[in-house]
Amino acid sequence: MPVAPYQRAIAQIRQRIANGTWPPGHQIPSRHRLAIELALGDGSIRRAMTIMRRSGELEGTPRSRLYVAHPPAVRTLISPDADWPGPHGDGGGTGSCAASADLADRLGVTVGRRLQWVRFECLDPDLRPSHLVTTWWAGSRADAWDRSVSEAEFHELTPAEADSLGLATGLRSWLVRRTRYLAEQPVETADLVLPADRWRLRLS
Repeated sequence: MPVAPYQRAIAQIRQRIANGTWPPGHQIPSRHRLAIELALGDGSIRRAMTIMRRSGELEGTPRSRLYVAHPPAVRTLISPDADWPGPHGDGGGTGSCAASADLADRLGVTVGRRLQWVRFECLDPDLRPSHLVTTWWAGSRADAWDRSVSEAEFHELTPAEADSLGLATGLRSWLVRRTRYLAEQPVETADLVLPADRWRLRLS
């Protein structure tokens, strides 16, 4: 049975990774250059790269650059309230938005209420994206809280999340929803998005 061109591309890329020609962290040549090197069409190279991003063999964003993935360092999340000890990347931001039904319920406000938000891209010590934290609140942000409630579920990365983490859209991850309270009133709520191949959960 003939092998499809994109499968030949995957096999040749994997061979270069396996024999050390392209070690972890190596930048993959552009799609155009790789198509010439492998004597394959641009569409076959694009499909091969998409599949290898989804499998975790490559990381990065096709619009900028792709790299050979490092073996993921598996961490365990015990407390969603713990401060992140590592640096932050440039995949974060700040802004405001109207409260969705979900956020309104979590914060005890009306749907459509104006909320402030901040997002952090948390990096590992080697400066690779580890996870995302987005926090929302109404009015002035509280500087204290006395109780926190968290719940977790499986989640597929959205295009925006995948772009920030350098991973493929739809990749399986953990979504931890954390709401902080002061005097039994919710003061802020957050979503922690943690790729499932890099994180284990053991919430207390």
